[in-house]
Amino acid sequence: MRLRTSLTALLSATAVAVTLTAATTSPANAAAIPKFKQPKVFGTSFQKDPKHDFTKRISPRHDGVLRGWITHHRGGIAEYEPIKWAKGKHTQGRFVGPPEGDVTRYASPISKNVAFYSSYGCRGGDGGVTVDNRGVGDKRCSRKEFFSRLKDRHPALITVYRGKIVKFQEIYVP
Repeated sequence: MRLRTSLTALLSATAVAVTLTAATTSPANAAAIPKFKQPKVFGTSFQKDPKHDFTKRISPRHDGVLRGWITHHRGGIAEYEPIKWAKGKHTQGRFVGPPEGDVTRYASPISKNVAFYSSYGCRGGDGGVTVDNRGVGDKRCSRKEFFSRLKDRHPALITVYRGKIVKFQEIYVP
């Protein structure tokens, strides 16, 4: 009887410890990122960041979601800019960045836990199209795959939180 009581107490203590450990790991931390207002995926104007001072050095965007693309990355820092949808005369259109000479650029560290959602599958197209009803990637892929995609400019919804890029969702463009 005494062994059974001790075993029950030990199992209860273990369950509590496991619950507390699970509550402090990365999935719980990922839940701590607030839900930001989503921009129109195919918006036709550049998103503004009125609190940002572009006359000073290149720096992170304020917390939120930017429709943009990464233009350069090195040493875990990504430079990125806003994009907009430009309707074409003979085509559906395409995404474009600010005109040459425009200083609307940002730079942020890429979070070690960045959530990368591909719109082309995790192996760059061989997985088919993986998007939600807005045309935004919904297939979570590895950090390694994310860095392999940064060679090209992929339109995306880029989430910045506390100065870091924490989420990158590709936008599907046929």
